Amino acid sequence: MMLRLKRVYEPSAEDDGLRVLVDRLWPRGLKKDEAHVDLWLKEIAPSAELRRWFGHDPKKWIGFRHRYRAELGARNDQIAILRQSGGRGRVTLLYSAKDEAHNQAIVLKEFLEEGR
Repeated sequence: MMLRLKRVYEPSAEDDGLRVLVDRLWPRGLKKDEAHVDLWLKEIAPSAELRRWFGHDPKKWIGFRHRYRAELGARNDQIAILRQSGGRGRVTLLYSAKDEAHNQAIVLKEFLEEGR
């Protein structure tokens, strides 16, 4: 599986492959029929508690990464669904956060690439 990241608000492209939304909440202002999402894995996203704690504060990034990776370690069923759905093709992990350097999709991509 080849992984890439993209904001869900960006236009879809032919080379996106399987488009997987990895947010717990549906992105604001985006109609479902306009999102071009193939799979929505809301249970793979950070817990509501972790999301509220983080609040996209870059100062909390290291703690967020550590806590989210711990959550991912307990979500084997969601990881398996993602791996099976993606197969050997390209998978674009979609997220809605404005901060492209500090979001859950980055952590998830790292986690998957490490083979966990």
